[in-house]
Amino acid sequence: MAIPDRDISPSLQRSKKFATWALIAAVCVWIALMVTAKLVPEYVWLIHILMLSAEAGVVGGLADWYAITVLFRNPFGKMPIPKFLRDHTEIIPRNKARIAESMGRFVQENFLSPQIVEKSLSNTDVSLAVGQWLANPKNNVQVTQVIQQTAPKVFEFIGQEQIAHFIQSNSVQWVKNTDVNYLASEMLRAVLENDFHQDVLQRGLDVAHEWMIQHPEQVQRLSKQLFKEIGVWKIAKGASFFGLDVQQRSIDSLIQKIEAMLSDANHPWRVHIEEFGQELMLQLADKNSAASIKLNEMKNSLLESPQVLNFISGAVVILCDAIKNDLEKPNSGIAENIRIAIQQVGENIVSNDSVRQLLNEKIGGIAINLSDQYSEKVIRFISERIHEWDSREMIDKIENEVGGDLHMIRVNGVVVGAFIGLALGIIRAIVDVLL
Repeated sequence: MAIPDRDISPSLQRSKKFATWALIAAVCVWIALMVTAKLVPEYVWLIHILMLSAEAGVVGGLADWYAITVLFRNPFGKMPIPKFLRDHTEIIPRNKARIAESMGRFVQENFLSPQIVEKSLSNTDVSLAVGQWLANPKNNVQVTQVIQQTAPKVFEFIGQEQIAHFIQSNSVQWVKNTDVNYLASEMLRAVLENDFHQDVLQRGLDVAHEWMIQHPEQVQRLSKQLFKEIGVWKIAKGASFFGLDVQQRSIDSLIQKIEAMLSDANHPWRVHIEEFGQELMLQLADKNSAASIKLNEMKNSLLESPQVLNFISGAVVILCDAIKNDLEKPNSGIAENIRIAIQQVGENIVSNDSVRQLLNEKIGGIAINLSDQYSEKVIRFISERIHEWDSREMIDKIENEVGGDLHMIRVNGVVVGAFIGLALGIIRAIVDVLL
C-alpha cells in the first residue's frame, strides 16, 4: 500500500521535485546545444564541449535515478528484460528476510550481548544516576504526580463489583491452596535469628512494668476481676482477715518476675520463650507436623467464614476509598509523604557508597542475566515483526524516511556528471588542438 501524498514527508517531496527538474534541465540544455550546433557551426568546438557536459549530466542523473529506483521497486514493470537485470531490481523487498536477520543480529551484537551490557554498566554508576534523579525535587514531584494520577484509577477499576468479586474469589482460592506453615516458619526464623523477639519482649516488659507501677488502682481492679473469673476471690478476701493480702502479694510477685526478666537476659522464662520459638519454627517447617496442620486448618476455617471475608472486604474497600480520596486532593498528605520518601531514598543512595556499590552489582548481574536469557528472544521478535511487514508498506516507510537524501543523489549525479563531462570535453578539445 503506497503512502498517501499527505503522509509523504516534505523533505522527500522537495528532493523528488528538485531531482526531476535537474534532470529535465540537463536534457533541455543537451537538446538546445544540439540545435545550436547546427545553427552556429563556427562555434561548434565550444558547443561540443558544453554538449558533452550536458550529456554526462543526463547520463549521471538517469544512472542515479535507476540505482535509487531499483532499491525499492522494478523500474521496468512488465517489460521483457534479461533475468540478470530483473534479479537485481527491488533489492530491499527481495532481501527482506536477510535484512530482518541482519537487523536482529546487529541489535544483539551491539546492544544486547552480555559482554556489551557488562561493559556499559561497568563504566556507569547506575545507582548514583538513579539516586540523583530521584533526589531532584522536580523529578520526584513528577513521579508523585504520576502515582497520584494513576493510583485512583487503579482503585476505581478494582473497586468495580465484578472485578472486586473476581479478585476476591481468586485470592481466597490461592490462599486456600497455599500452605502457610512454610511462610510462618521462615518468618519465625527471621525473628529468632535477628533477636527481634528479644527486643519486642524487652520493650513489652518495660511498658508493662511502667504501667503497673504508675497505675496501681487499675492493677488492683484488674487483679480483682481476674480472681473473680478464676473463682478464688472469696478465698483471697477471706485470707485478708488473717492479715494475708493475697491480691497485693500476687501483684508484687508479678512485678518482681517482670523486673527479674528485665534485668536477666538468661532468665528461665526468656530461655523458655526462646526454646518454644525454636521448636515451633522446626515444627512449622514440617508440613505433616501437628502445628502445621493446625495452622493450615485454622487458615482454611477463617477463609470459609462469611463474616471474616466480609470484614476483610469491607476493610479493603474502606482503605482503598480513603487512599483514593486523599490522592485526589490537591494537597494530598499521602502524595506528599510519597514525594518525601522518594527524595529521601534518592539522597540516601547518593550519600551511601556501600549501598550504591551493592546496587550496581545487583543491577549489573540482573541486566547481564536478562540479556543472556532474552537477547535471542528479542532478536527473534524483531525478525518476525519485520517478516510480517507488508513489503510495499515497508518500502514506502523506508523511502519516506531516507528518500529525501537518496533523491538528492540524483541531483548530485546530474551536477557531478556535468562537471566530469565538461572536464572530458576540455581535455578532448585540447588534444584535438595539439594534434
